Amino acid sequence: MMPRHAPALLYSLLRLLLGLLLARCRSEASLQSEVLLLRHQVRVLQRQAKRPRWQPADRLLLAALSRRLPRPAWASFLVSPETILRWHRELVRRKWAAFGRRPRRHLGRPPMPTECQQLILRLARENPGWGYRRIKGELHKLGHQVSATAIRGILRRHRVPPAPRRAGLSWQRFLRAQAGAVLACDFFTVDTVWLKQLYVLFFIELASRRVFLAGCTERPTAAWVTQQARNLSWELGQANLRPKLLIHDRDSKFVTSFDEVFRSEGLRVATTPYRAPRANAVCERWIGSARREALNWLLIAGERHLGRVLSEYVEHYNLARPHRSLGLRAPLAGEEAGQPLGEVVRPWRWWAAVVPAQNLTRRRKPKT
Repeated sequence: MMPRHAPALLYSLLRLLLGLLLARCRSEASLQSEVLLLRHQVRVLQRQAKRPRWQPADRLLLAALSRRLPRPAWASFLVSPETILRWHRELVRRKWAAFGRRPRRHLGRPPMPTECQQLILRLARENPGWGYRRIKGELHKLGHQVSATAIRGILRRHRVPPAPRRAGLSWQRFLRAQAGAVLACDFFTVDTVWLKQLYVLFFIELASRRVFLAGCTERPTAAWVTQQARNLSWELGQANLRPKLLIHDRDSKFVTSFDEVFRSEGLRVATTPYRAPRANAVCERWIGSARREALNWLLIAGERHLGRVLSEYVEHYNLARPHRSLGLRAPLAGEEAGQPLGEVVRPWRWWAAVVPAQNLTRRRKPKT
């Protein structure tokens, strides 16, 4: 089997032979001038270029040519004489290795199989209280002879802490355990085509990522916000949801009567710190998704138009949109949402929400 650098070596030797043939046809003065010119160019390149990367074919060729030049002439090489000698020793070693057909020996212990490493990581992550020796004993029962030092090295490389710290309850695991009883809400604004600013209030359940659209208005007064809280409380009762905690920021639109509605239902209201959007990161993430997937594609004509667009998007988000934190499942499965699994949920299409402007801006007359 031909080595990998054999074509490069043959090409370099061919260029060298052609250079020797052409050199015989030229005068000695011309050759000396060319040598001086090439040496000067090499000095210029050495001042500007970085450290060159030598290919195996280049190393073999330079090591072979060094045998034909006297030792004082080695100063013309780009590398030190010690490097040339090391390359030559490597060339001699490869020659005798190829002649004797002896495979190169790899020093050290053989690598651990990948299946065994995956098994060690799985045992450590699924059993936080097991130490290195306990994992070693479990592997011994399965027929794997692995030392405790090797187990410690594998866990360190994959940044798995030891048993006492691994068994502790982290903030991530604590929040995931409490997410089923947490409800978050927030406001965000949308500018219409007439440069009016509309306010949208929504709620989201942290465990299932289910979104409840409260409504949108141009003037979020205290009475309007309190009424939306009452509507959500009734909707949570119909959905048989019993959250224990409500999170919102310190916006002045969240009045005292808004919090009292949820406190009367047994919820504890918690406000986020000042200027800390990450404290309510789930709501901020949903606002970004709604803008990127729906609102940025449309010119909102009015309050009714915005309500229709967001209602359709929330329905798509809850029933059909895959979510990465839920294993690429929708927040509500087909049976949980009261829909047969055989039906196909209509995908979200931003152009489906575009309706004539005269139908959007026209308000219905109140019935007398």
